[in-house]
Amino acid sequence: MAPAEASDTDLYGSVLLDQLEWRNPDSGGAAAWEAEGWYGGDYDKLWVTTEGERVGGETQNAFAELLWDHVAGRWWNLQAGVREDFGNGPSRSWAAVGVEGLAPYGIDVEATLYAGTSGRTAARVRAEYDILLTQRLILEPEAEANLYGKRDPARQVGSGFSDLDAGIRLRYEIRRQLAPYIGVAWTRQGDIDPARPLAEASYLQLVAGVRAWL
Repeated sequence: MAPAEASDTDLYGSVLLDQLEWRNPDSGGAAAWEAEGWYGGDYDKLWVTTEGERVGGETQNAFAELLWDHVAGRWWNLQAGVREDFGNGPSRSWAAVGVEGLAPYGIDVEATLYAGTSGRTAARVRAEYDILLTQRLILEPEAEANLYGKRDPARQVGSGFSDLDAGIRLRYEIRRQLAPYIGVAWTRQGDIDPARPLAEASYLQLVAGVRAWL
């Protein structure tokens, strides 16, 4: 019998819980998550992404995105859709457009621009890289920066570089779909109070969690 052939019209789906972790910031323990899922074909997909954290039983710095993803080249995809911020003050809605793909040296990159109500603008840039120490032990450095066109004190957001997160995590793949990890994460927040233009906070956190996908 001839082997079955895949069709460009076939639809697939996947869900990745990239980070589900406990953190130890200066203010006490916190739980954080990053997750994404997609469904579609080889060239067009529907993406859902979310990330955030909970401190003291309250959700902070969280968002969810619904994006259409289209292959624009061998290594890059174009994305467009909407984003909703929630937790830590009033919710905010944004239109989103960006790119996602593989930069030289195998670095995964995401860059997204946002436009919201009341003239709000923002940008988010994220990069991560997997270093295979063994077939199961993987070191993953990553960094993410968020920029805003103007302050939003109600959500504790500063203008310019509002926050910068960098971390490194060491995970062990018990199997491809399940990998516990440990690591450290560094966060720096910019000024959020017009009366204190130099107000900044930075802290180092220990993290431990699990990565899973299906």
